[in-house]
Amino acid sequence: MQVKHLALAASMLAVSVAAQAQTEIQWWHSMTAVNNEWVNDLAKQFNESQKDYKIVPTFKGSYDESMTAAIAAFRSGNAPHVLQVFEVGTATMMASKGATVPVGKVMKDAGADFNPAGYIPAVAAYYTAPSGEMLSMPFNSSTTVFYINKDAFKKAGLNTDKAPATWPEVFEAAKKLKASGHSCPMTLAWMGWTQLESFSAWHNVEFATEKNGLSANGYKARMKVNSPLHVKHIENLSQAAKNGEFVYKGRGSAAQASFTSGECAMIQTSSGFYGDVAKNAKFAYAIAPLPYYADVKGAPQNTVIGGASLWVMAGKKPEEYKGVAKFFEFLSQTKVQAASHQRTGYLPITMAAYELTDKSGFYQKHPGTDVAVNQMVRKVTDNSRGIRLGNYVQIRTIEDEELEQVWAGKKTAKEALDSIVSRGNELLARFEKSYKK
Repeated sequence: MQVKHLALAASMLAVSVAAQAQTEIQWWHSMTAVNNEWVNDLAKQFNESQKDYKIVPTFKGSYDESMTAAIAAFRSGNAPHVLQVFEVGTATMMASKGATVPVGKVMKDAGADFNPAGYIPAVAAYYTAPSGEMLSMPFNSSTTVFYINKDAFKKAGLNTDKAPATWPEVFEAAKKLKASGHSCPMTLAWMGWTQLESFSAWHNVEFATEKNGLSANGYKARMKVNSPLHVKHIENLSQAAKNGEFVYKGRGSAAQASFTSGECAMIQTSSGFYGDVAKNAKFAYAIAPLPYYADVKGAPQNTVIGGASLWVMAGKKPEEYKGVAKFFEFLSQTKVQAASHQRTGYLPITMAAYELTDKSGFYQKHPGTDVAVNQMVRKVTDNSRGIRLGNYVQIRTIEDEELEQVWAGKKTAKEALDSIVSRGNELLARFEKSYKK
């Protein structure tokens, strides 16, 4: 009996030592609902795949909230190992000297299997420094797509096999949906991203100088979103709002719930919304490319990246960085990437994951799930590579504030866009001044 007790004690001690030997890696993120489940599942899969490291995912609020929390934590020496940062925070993270370690260095130092050339070019380029070193790990990269409620379209006598391709067609569809009794024909999420950033790239018009902030002198960039085309588009949306054909539902992703509930029949938002729609929509839906103005030369071009990447925070132990590298290696596996893409609607990140998904027949079984990839892999121009501006988190807030004034009928499109440019340029000038120090 005593031998059994000794054996049991020894085995319990072994388990305890093994548990203690595990190196914990803290991962702060901003994923909610079905995407939060996805993040937790990824951590669980990695933790079960090996015994040396344990990823601990923690939801830290919205993207801007988690960034603010991480900066405060870094200053007090308690930063996480890995921080999920949305794409508009990229320039700020790049300028935060000493706060992060480039992912390329982390992978190289750990001898990890890592090939940036395997990533979708538009994704890799966005998170790569002018020197060619990848700064952060692409994770939930998305782009803007167009969702329609096919049941609502059918009731309004609209074509359910083909979504409106041009903006005039969208506004015409909204009129018919309203006439059929629909209280919210169209809504929009992430207004600055969908109606200014993606809109600019899709129409191959300048959003900001210095190649939208992506040139070697990107820190000198200034806003250009008050062009005649931008004014015309916001005017059209303003008129639709007055007619009750476009209904504003709030900032960020707030409008998405009104689509899955069936209240709003059309929405432009992230391809990463797919997982939510697939799980919660109780109606037939379609995913389509963004609408465009057919009289704009070169449109449609390509859309820009959205979503977020994973940044590695500085000041950690070498063994912890090895764990981060192991986790990133796991995330980069083709099967993991393909499964994540199919589950969430985020981009497949690597060409191999896209090809595996294509060969599996997923795109044929789920029409429209390849729209995001197709919109991103077109030939890019200096106007459509992406938007990378300093202080852009705050500039996005300015965009929301000014566009809300338009939807409320308190400002004209030109007044609001001129204000976005002047207020945004003040923040860009401040960023330039701090960047040069």
